[in-house]
Amino acid sequence: MSKVKKNIYGILRGNFLTNESSFKNWRIFIFVVTLFLFMISSAHSADEKVVKIAKLNKIKRKLHAQYIDIGTILTRMKMESSIRKKVQSVGLVPATTPPERIKVEINKQ
Repeated sequence: MSKVKKNIYGILRGNFLTNESSFKNWRIFIFVVTLFLFMISSAHSADEKVVKIAKLNKIKRKLHAQYIDIGTILTRMKMESSIRKKVQSVGLVPATTPPERIKVEINKQ
């Protein structure tokens, strides 16, 4: 076999992890595996945060629409015409004469 084939065959069999100077290789291998695991866990946590943000945005849009609907209903309820309709059943009607001002004079002695 040629030297290149032996090197490739040795790498595939894992000779670099089993020979005498493999302690250096093991340290690097463990370090790389640790980095890969950290990278994978970071990617998963980022994906979870993206999903959570999407859910919260959906809830926010629903609440905003509900806020606008309730505001519209409240504005309609505060209109003079709707108030007149509601108080007519009690017997209240708009005044025909304008209000008069009352002046109160206080005598200081």
